[in-house]
Amino acid sequence: MQTAATEFLGYRRSDGTVGVRNHVLLLPTITCANQIAQNGATLTRGAVYVAHQHGCGQTGADLHQTMRTFIGYGCNPNVFGVVVCGLGCEAASARIVADGISRRTGKPVELVLIQEAGGTLAATLQAARAAALMLQDASEVQREPCPASELILGTECGGSDACSGISANPAVGHCADILVDAGGTVLLAETTELIGAEHLLAARAVEPAVAEKVYRVIDRYERQVLATGYDMRGGNPSPGNIAGGLSTIEEKSLGAAHKGGTRPLQDVVEYGHRPTKHGLIWMDTPGHDIEQLTGMIAGGSQVAVFTSGRGTPTGSCIAPVVKISTNTPMFENMRDNMDFDAGGIVSRGESIADVGQRLYGEVLRACSGRLTRSEVLGHHEFGLWRIGPTL
Repeated sequence: MQTAATEFLGYRRSDGTVGVRNHVLLLPTITCANQIAQNGATLTRGAVYVAHQHGCGQTGADLHQTMRTFIGYGCNPNVFGVVVCGLGCEAASARIVADGISRRTGKPVELVLIQEAGGTLAATLQAARAAALMLQDASEVQREPCPASELILGTECGGSDACSGISANPAVGHCADILVDAGGTVLLAETTELIGAEHLLAARAVEPAVAEKVYRVIDRYERQVLATGYDMRGGNPSPGNIAGGLSTIEEKSLGAAHKGGTRPLQDVVEYGHRPTKHGLIWMDTPGHDIEQLTGMIAGGSQVAVFTSGRGTPTGSCIAPVVKISTNTPMFENMRDNMDFDAGGIVSRGESIADVGQRLYGEVLRACSGRLTRSEVLGHHEFGLWRIGPTL
């Protein structure tokens, strides 16, 4: 077995973080500003944008979480600069979001408000001009060798099958162990898909307080779901998972937990929060693929690995997402979307350790600039976890 690499080529930021991409992001804080962000990105080659349906009709903890996620997304080290686009009267204040990103990172941030600019055309011009200036400055930033300890790796599994828990997810776990041993950080997420395996994670907690968080997060989530009249235990909410050969959420969870490897669980953090410790961290997220990817990226994850037994095309506009197949037939069928085949563990007798180490190398290649399939195909999905009603 080869010795694991310890460096990648990244972008050092003034706040001490390291990015693996160098994007200029147009970030709307309300659905009313989606078109401005899209227009501005269309007019400036190289800029990226997100679109969503949130930012107004929200209050309390739900609004706080949405704004925290916006700020975290803009603060991600993969982003060189941000053009925050707002309407001017929304609940998710674009001014607060822009100020939060600027204060936390010191990166270039510009604010465009449609009502103050004088409408769609004027706001589009203002957003495009701000993005163009940032893009020119961003083009001068060069990659340099950076230690793997600077990485926060997000992990995700979606569209699982009967092979997920014996091929791709354990391979991700081995990759995660390599990164943790190198001083890096790994985010285990998808709380709904850890129900039934919480005792295994609690047993790996570094201290009783962390184990207590594990049970508290699971209990809170289950109570929220039970309040809707649905009991997740003993069932499986996803038709795709059932078609893939999984019978219960517990079976799905026992496979999904393998993504966290074998190292101690250092902490449990809330959705979109940046971890303050290195090592294995559990972030409380929903099982919805895009909502949990968005939360991990808002929490500082520069790269993610995404296992699937059914196949998935989705990605992120600011972070590379390495797609991993659990079985080779699906990899061959969806080669346009999948980056890495872990199916050899099942069909060709490859070891989990060998595949996991190759996957670690693939992750570092992506961090050093190799585009993932979702990036090549232009996928930039973005979804926020709502925890309250729309008012």
